[in-house]
Amino acid sequence: MTLWQGILLGLVQGLTEFLPVSSSGHLALTRALTDMRISDETFVFVAVTLHVATLCSVLVVYGRRLWQIIVGTLRGNASDRRYALYLIVGTIPGALLGALFHERFEQAFGSLRFIGAAFIVTGLILWSTRWAKTHAAPLTLGGALQIGLAQGVAIFPGISRSGSTVSAALWRGLPPVEAAEFSFLLAVIIIAGSGIFEARHAVTDLASVGAIPLAVAFVFAFASGIWAIRFLVAMLKRGRFYAFAPYCFAIGLFTLAYVLWHG
Repeated sequence: MTLWQGILLGLVQGLTEFLPVSSSGHLALTRALTDMRISDETFVFVAVTLHVATLCSVLVVYGRRLWQIIVGTLRGNASDRRYALYLIVGTIPGALLGALFHERFEQAFGSLRFIGAAFIVTGLILWSTRWAKTHAAPLTLGGALQIGLAQGVAIFPGISRSGSTVSAALWRGLPPVEAAEFSFLLAVIIIAGSGIFEARHAVTDLASVGAIPLAVAFVFAFASGIWAIRFLVAMLKRGRFYAFAPYCFAIGLFTLAYVLWHG
């Protein structure tokens, strides 16, 4: 991976991890467009590393809230314990699906045809939120599980994790800001787990990619991720979450056209 490819991948990851347009799908498309010659397994390592960078972005923006939940849980605060339970329950589907379909996940990174179709599915999910009615409903165990299932489906590139989870939360009636907070905090556990899982091949994959380009990509993903979180929350407050759907349709059609053009 060259330095400029690292910068580009970092920006793509940071901007698209939290905007509901699928960072993994954009990373795979960027890989193809820039003719990055690394194996699917190594590229998954790069993608997970950049997801860890955006995990750090979440900790910057929501670190205080996360710390409050941890401390409150340890001190026996009922509200914080309940929220921690919801985060754990919401993580289970993604962890199970990630473990069961890890190989298919890696294969999907190499299929732009699959990714193009998945972009369009993400657009449909986002567009559906135009009809979601917010009624300040409190988060429940069932709601946390439903949002977790949405996150589990989004392990495949092209299906937006934030798009799926926030959409599920909005359909459950959660206020937009609370929906975003739960979605981003839910990402902490699943991304951290993915990072630990991929670390087993870190030395080999790092040699294939290059430490400096990957480090630069990490920094750019982290910085742009902070901006993306704040931008998405602002869009949610304005009730414009569905506005990302046309972009997903467009990038999906572009990806499919690229596949047809290049055979």
